[in-house]
Amino acid sequence: MQKPLLIAFLLFGFSACNFHTEDDMDGMDDMGGGEGMNIDYPAAYVVNGESNNIEVLNLLDLSQKMQISLNGATFPHHINLSPDKTKLAVAITSTDLSGGHDSDGMSGMDGFKVIVLNSYTGKIEKEILLPRMPHNGIFNTNGSELWIAQEDEQLSQVLVFNTGNWSLKSTINVGRGLSEVTFSSDGTRAYAANTLDATVSIINPDTKMVLATVAVGKDPVGAWPGANGFMYVDNETDQTVTEIAVASGATTETIHLGFKPGYVAYHPSKQELWVSDATNGQIAYYAQQNSLWALQGHIATGADAHAIAFSQDGATAYVTNQGAGTVSVIRVSDHSVTATVPVGKKPNGLAIRQ
Repeated sequence: MQKPLLIAFLLFGFSACNFHTEDDMDGMDDMGGGEGMNIDYPAAYVVNGESNNIEVLNLLDLSQKMQISLNGATFPHHINLSPDKTKLAVAITSTDLSGGHDSDGMSGMDGFKVIVLNSYTGKIEKEILLPRMPHNGIFNTNGSELWIAQEDEQLSQVLVFNTGNWSLKSTINVGRGLSEVTFSSDGTRAYAANTLDATVSIINPDTKMVLATVAVGKDPVGAWPGANGFMYVDNETDQTVTEIAVASGATTETIHLGFKPGYVAYHPSKQELWVSDATNGQIAYYAQQNSLWALQGHIATGADAHAIAFSQDGATAYVTNQGAGTVSVIRVSDHSVTATVPVGKKPNGLAIRQ
């Protein structure tokens, strides 16, 4: 069932941004793991927001754990793995976002940056220092660019860096209170979730131009990609998920949840939509019935369920539980929890390398 929406097309100019990178790499050996780690196994990288580190889980048996330090950074947030699987980008917010992303500005604070690490050694390769809060950093589809979502109460910006020399390529103006910037699964569009405006800016990754600004629910946090040609926006305060068609940019459905969503993930082979229920500490999963998403069941995980990641073969799901300090391991075929792994305090972001 298609639901029409008037899409306002807006053109935004580029503007300068005050930032700098730490180019002196000689003193960085001790920033991310001392002499360096040997992460040569399938791994889950769990961002512990309050413990201020990244915990590495060996996915072969879940027993081996290592912690990557973050050079004194506080409250790391979401994490992203480069397409070649060699680099990790983690945003440092210096702010506890576990209660929600509508932070109403961060004037007078500092410590904002995005840290890039080697995924095999845990060593810090680059720190990009920022004047305003970055909610996430994400690599484009070929890894040549790192896109950073930088929040502002009046005019947020998406910063695009060249990963070859870490120079700033583009500054894209979007809306107010930007949270996450993401890409569609085919890489043809980028999406900026403007939390304070209740909109999503749709960006052409090649031209770096904003193509459209789409109205969604109140306090959108991220537009999460599905392999089915849609994006799924989690609206925290409205307790809804907005479905946006990548091809047209139109909203096609609003899913009413009845709980605050933390993350949305689409499972392609099961054709299910998984939504983390931060309110009740569980995953709600949906399937299409009569061309609409319908609730099928729940999977109890832990307090303040947040990020969801599927294994490469789609057989296993991993969920961070911020309130419980755990990661739930779920067998996708029957939606059963097979393991609960204690990690650090307030785990939020999650990346899988296999």
